Amino acid sequence: MLKYLITVTEGLALTAVLLGLLYAYVTGAYGAKGRKALTIGVCAGFAAAVVMAIMKNKTNLVHTNTWNMRIFVTSLIALLVFAAFSIKGPRKKGGLIAAAAASMLAFTLVFYAFPDVLAYPFTFTSNGISLLSTDYLYRFIGWTFGVILMIVTFAATMTVAKRAELSAAGAVLGVVLGINAVQQATKIIQVLYARRKIKGRLWFEIVRHASNFSDVFVYATLLAAIVIPVSLWIASMHVNEPYENPAQHRRIRANWRSARRWSATVIVCAALAVSNLTWVNAIANRPVELSPVEECELVGDNVCVPLERVEDGHLHRFAYTTPDGYNVRFIVIKKPNASSYGVGLDACDICGETGYYERDGQIVCKLCDVVMNINTIGFKGGCNPIVIDYSVEGGFIIVPTYTLIDHQTEFKK
Repeated sequence: MLKYLITVTEGLALTAVLLGLLYAYVTGAYGAKGRKALTIGVCAGFAAAVVMAIMKNKTNLVHTNTWNMRIFVTSLIALLVFAAFSIKGPRKKGGLIAAAAASMLAFTLVFYAFPDVLAYPFTFTSNGISLLSTDYLYRFIGWTFGVILMIVTFAATMTVAKRAELSAAGAVLGVVLGINAVQQATKIIQVLYARRKIKGRLWFEIVRHASNFSDVFVYATLLAAIVIPVSLWIASMHVNEPYENPAQHRRIRANWRSARRWSATVIVCAALAVSNLTWVNAIANRPVELSPVEECELVGDNVCVPLERVEDGHLHRFAYTTPDGYNVRFIVIKKPNASSYGVGLDACDICGETGYYERDGQIVCKLCDVVMNINTIGFKGGCNPIVIDYSVEGGFIIVPTYTLIDHQTEFKK
């Protein structure tokens, strides 16, 4: 659940804030025509994102880096045109061009941010997870909370920015556009470097820092987003607007109360987004300690595990050190409502030797957090443990050492 809450927040936070500021500024500067142009760009971007999400998940026709490069370049051009016609404030001359540039910028923002977010629910059923399972429900709840948080962030940012002076909204928008421009530029450099179109230590350092500190752009955007609500909140504490009668006074007070509520909403949303990317992320990605390796018997060329040791239906981990010095781990679990056992390496072809652990009676991959169907352990496919030869004889599970030696390179020395 937390994983998808974090990824949705990371993917949409900058877009939500930037779109909210754009709507507020373009509506104030260019009126209904500007708002209409921006809405057309958002709707077109969302439709394109839906198509892209389907194509990414159903076909092999989409080359992600190529499309991203097109989006980044188009976005930067639209941003520069919009800034050129709006940097000195709204003007009638060039207003149509500025609105069109804002529309294209909104299109690229939505088109880039939403395909992966829209595709997440369709990946929840990977590795045999049922639509009716608790695991699917938790993932869907995390995804839904993330989307709702970003929608509220967009609405609150737009509402608060509309209440501010147009020049103040434009200044904050300019800062966020600058942050977005730097982010887009670094992503272009990353794609070019990956394709070996550019080389050199400087470009490598830019790519390395952009990858390691990608969340800095989100933090900077959220920090800029709370400037207006904090300013409005402070201003609401010192209201000196003149009024002619009590009714007018009540209306003024009601307007400022509403401004404080929306300002508080922006601040809370920003705080939740930051906590998702820091504290919640730390919880979701805290390392899982694998249970200790249990003792087993080596009889000739076989590793023997007494059945009474694994009759409790819990995960048990064993190991054999090969002549080459590899510590090959394997797991054993008695299958529910059966007399058979699930036996396999403590590793899989997809995730490597990270191992499996038991959580609430379920077997979970430590790396990808996929829940195993216990009844399928011992069979090939998906994130299941790598299949090994074994037999059940004389009260023991017998694993030939040759099958462990054959798979020794799956593990590190």
